[in-house]
Amino acid sequence: MEAEADVVIVGAGISGLATSLGLHRLGIRSLVLESSDSLRTTGFALTTWTNAWKALDALGLADSLRQQHVTLDGNVTSSRITGLQTFEMSFKAKGKHGDHEIRCVKRKLLLEGLANELPSGTIRFSSKVVSVDESGYFKLVHLADGTILKAKALVGCDGVNSVVAKWLGFKQPAFTGRSAIRGCATFKSSHGVDPKFNQYFGNGIRSGAIPCDDTNVYWYITWTPSSQEKELEEYPAQLKQYMLSKLGKIPDKVKAVVENTELDAFISSPLRYRHPWELLWGNISKGNACVAGDALHPMTPDIGQGGCAALEDSVVLARCLGEALLKNSGGERKDKEGEEGKEEYERIEMGLNKYANERRWRSFDLISTSRVVGFLQESNGKFMNFFRDKFFSPILAGLLLKKSDFDCGKLSIS
Repeated sequence: MEAEADVVIVGAGISGLATSLGLHRLGIRSLVLESSDSLRTTGFALTTWTNAWKALDALGLADSLRQQHVTLDGNVTSSRITGLQTFEMSFKAKGKHGDHEIRCVKRKLLLEGLANELPSGTIRFSSKVVSVDESGYFKLVHLADGTILKAKALVGCDGVNSVVAKWLGFKQPAFTGRSAIRGCATFKSSHGVDPKFNQYFGNGIRSGAIPCDDTNVYWYITWTPSSQEKELEEYPAQLKQYMLSKLGKIPDKVKAVVENTELDAFISSPLRYRHPWELLWGNISKGNACVAGDALHPMTPDIGQGGCAALEDSVVLARCLGEALLKNSGGERKDKEGEEGKEEYERIEMGLNKYANERRWRSFDLISTSRVVGFLQESNGKFMNFFRDKFFSPILAGLLLKKSDFDCGKLSIS
């Protein structure tokens, strides 16, 4: 079976749905292919920094999410070894692009918010892409059920194992050797955790607790597991008890957050990233195909920019692709369909090149910064613990704000 679509987006994650919504706001219909049978809400929540809120404002989704999540007042860093606070920074400071805005957003609410704004039939579930091919000015997207979709433009938002990124020539993301466990605890009454980005470092472990609202707290632990610890990954109950024993000297109310989390959250995920130099000579776009989100810039979670950068991608991509698809080719209608197809293909190619050039250095910067910050935060030993607590904490906290002080611009096209 074969069907045609102007824009095919692979993956109904943050970048896929946001790109589709951006195109929809410009009057362009897209088809989003999702391999799962429903929206994937793994990950529980994400810290949504200033740059992400500017992207959500551009997409017209920010206000509804603001009403459901508390504003974070600042960043508090403490030692897991001594239990003492090492640094505190207010988020009230102004940046180059205005006031900072930071909240911890439930992933489920973000994805549902994006999906609910799309026209019915935009997302096609249980649609696993197995390969990509070309035919003239079209990309042929082959699905596991035998369907072939002809696309004028193909956007890969299919995560770290992206089929589209592989077609463009990118290598599989590299493993860092580190792992993460993330969860969200729901309390019947107020959880009592301050509305701040609460972080705890020491002994090679990085953890944090961030309120989403009055009754929900998102938490995470990242560390470098030993072979013995990796064996625990198959036993959530044991993994939970082990993680509780590794939390160190953190406040009881933060320990209660981990204790109140359901067992199904205790799944260890290996952290992967793309070598940043791949973005400098790799094909972010080629012809009428490109990648966005984790398919473009998988990064470690150490500066909380993975999902935020995906939202930036979506606005820039929708703007560049929209400009190419909406631009009148000029003059009277050509008699030759092939000539029309060539003109449109070249406009799309130019639009995606523009997108790639806008996102290349930004993605390089975020991946590189995440790796350096992660190394400093999780480094072990008395020497590193001392320098991190005494000198690096202000620098690392400042980087979180600095990298979020970015505006991807509006959706409007010239």
